[in-house]
Amino acid sequence: MRQALHEQVIAQGGASRQQRLSRLVRFMFHPDGLGMRYRHDADFTVAEAWQTREGNCLSFTLMTIALARAAGLDAYGQEINRTLSWYSEGDTLYFSNHVNAGIRIHQQRYSVDVASDNVLTGEPPKQVRDDRLLAILHSNRAASLLGKGRLAEAAAYMASALRADRGYASAWNNAGVLALREGSPELAEQHFLKALELDGAHDGAMLNLASLYATRGDRQREHEYRRRIEKARQRNPFHYFMLALDDEKQGDYAAAAQHYRRAIGLYDGEHRFHYGLARAYLHLGEFRKAGDALRRAQSLATEGTSERYQAKLDRLRRKGL
Repeated sequence: MRQALHEQVIAQGGASRQQRLSRLVRFMFHPDGLGMRYRHDADFTVAEAWQTREGNCLSFTLMTIALARAAGLDAYGQEINRTLSWYSEGDTLYFSNHVNAGIRIHQQRYSVDVASDNVLTGEPPKQVRDDRLLAILHSNRAASLLGKGRLAEAAAYMASALRADRGYASAWNNAGVLALREGSPELAEQHFLKALELDGAHDGAMLNLASLYATRGDRQREHEYRRRIEKARQRNPFHYFMLALDDEKQGDYAAAAQHYRRAIGLYDGEHRFHYGLARAYLHLGEFRKAGDALRRAQSLATEGTSERYQAKLDRLRRKGL
């Protein structure tokens, strides 16, 4: 990989750092280079990503940083804590944050993000140390092994994650889930509370504590954490976005429009909110409002997505709407 990087990125010579960064990104994705492919569950190290040509956002971030540093660029990890990204497998619900790579060139900062179109967030990325990236990698590995019932292996990765960064709230939350599976609810409670001490709005830790207290019959504390979860959701635009999507699936477009408007009221800068509102208005026959929402979505979207929105606007105009 170093040899290929040298030939395709470094040895070109005589170019600015911005041009070197452009060549690096092309090298990662073009078939003539690494030809990397995104896969959400591929928690790979740089070596594993190189061997398989696959990775999730963390694997891509680790690889980008390693390659950029080898190419003489100032690269670092960035974390986004509040994202709309979760999935379930079996009886386990996974909440995930998001990472990408930052590149500093003089006074300019650039982000290299393989999954930017798939992640919804209202927060800018925050620079993190390499130790945090290692903690995320090993915590994710632990969660994956935990879901497969391989508790001993999960415990080894969990311990490694906490050694790397004891300030990583999600690692403590995962450690709590592991303790529960190992039959230690008191230790699990300590770990969940530690996660909340580090991040008072950690959804997973609050949900896990509510469930733990429910199994104990401690209704007072269960309801306390469920109230905290609900209060956090009332301030979370992505909560209303998910409600709106559910409304659309049920064919209730009036409710969908209401929930999209509520999401936009909390965060106006996400083009998917406005596009969803446009869909709801179209189904309700409110074509002028649909056009306004589409134009707002277009103004916020990236170039490729903006072009798709423009095509939809053109179709509305051809229909005289």
